[in-house]
Amino acid sequence: MERRSADKRRKRKKKKRNGWWIGLLILILLAGGAYLLRKPLTALAFDWFISPTLESKLQQSYQPREGGNMPAPEPVVYQDKPFSVLLLGSDKRPYEKTRGRSDTIMFAAVRPKESRVLLISVPRDTYVQVIGRDADHDGADDYDKLTHAFAYGGEEMSINTVENFLDHDIDYYATINFQAIQDVVNAVGGVSLPIVEDMENKNPAHVKFKIEGGKPVYNGEEAMYYVRYREDSDFNRTKRQQIFLNALADKVLTINGITQIPELLDIMGQNFQTDMQPSFIVDLGKQVLTQSKPQISSFTIMGEGLKINGTYYDQADEEDLEYAQSLIENWMDPNTTSATLMLPDRQEIE
Repeated sequence: MERRSADKRRKRKKKKRNGWWIGLLILILLAGGAYLLRKPLTALAFDWFISPTLESKLQQSYQPREGGNMPAPEPVVYQDKPFSVLLLGSDKRPYEKTRGRSDTIMFAAVRPKESRVLLISVPRDTYVQVIGRDADHDGADDYDKLTHAFAYGGEEMSINTVENFLDHDIDYYATINFQAIQDVVNAVGGVSLPIVEDMENKNPAHVKFKIEGGKPVYNGEEAMYYVRYREDSDFNRTKRQQIFLNALADKVLTINGITQIPELLDIMGQNFQTDMQPSFIVDLGKQVLTQSKPQISSFTIMGEGLKINGTYYDQADEEDLEYAQSLIENWMDPNTTSATLMLPDRQEIE
């Protein structure tokens, strides 16, 4: 009797051990399967949680260019041809009735097939020919700061001016008002920024603020001040804008960040405008999520100070300008391969 009881106990223990091992094996298989299928699962999450509302949310931001010169993009599930986007950051304040100026000007060459983006930054005070602005009555020419093209003629004049300056066509534009940055960054839980030492605006003509260095995460207000700090150089300011965009992209390209995209579009509201059709953006977004993490390369066209009639400008370095043009030509060529893709010789995002 005792022997039979002992046998039953051993069988129960063996069965319990087998159940434990089977459970562990199932967990390993599930975890391994989830890892192997992480891209399809991400695409599924995109279809379930984002696609149903994303396209309708984007309708509020869709603003075709004036004149309707650009053909509507064809909704294609998989994008393989390079395209360009002019990224504009407006400094318009809530109380201002004018459109403000473009505080950030970046030419983005996007290669969706390789998940690569090239950002060519042009400092806002660069001395350029503003295309579409007539000379005034006293005979002055139409050269001015690049930032003023947006103030004079919005996205259309900015596009024409940058196309002339970089000698390359621009397919689309995207404009965001800096006032939306605070809420967007706060909505994703802040961003990591490489601020080693305190940053403080001391010039009485500038907005007064101080950002503490060495923090692991920075909130929306601090992030906005980071990209708008202007008491070192225009070049460093442009570099900070590139770093911020990279940090924000890192935060959004997570599962939690992805599911927040419709909410972020609500937050941006009328502060974000683009002429890329909603269906085009949705298809592109899904493609990005199912490929490798986008790699961002960047280059800033540097310049030297120039004073004309008491006004300071940046005179673009000719070698930098020619090099930026060659980078764009290479990245926008659909025949360029990963092996022949030119990488900036002066990288500004680590």
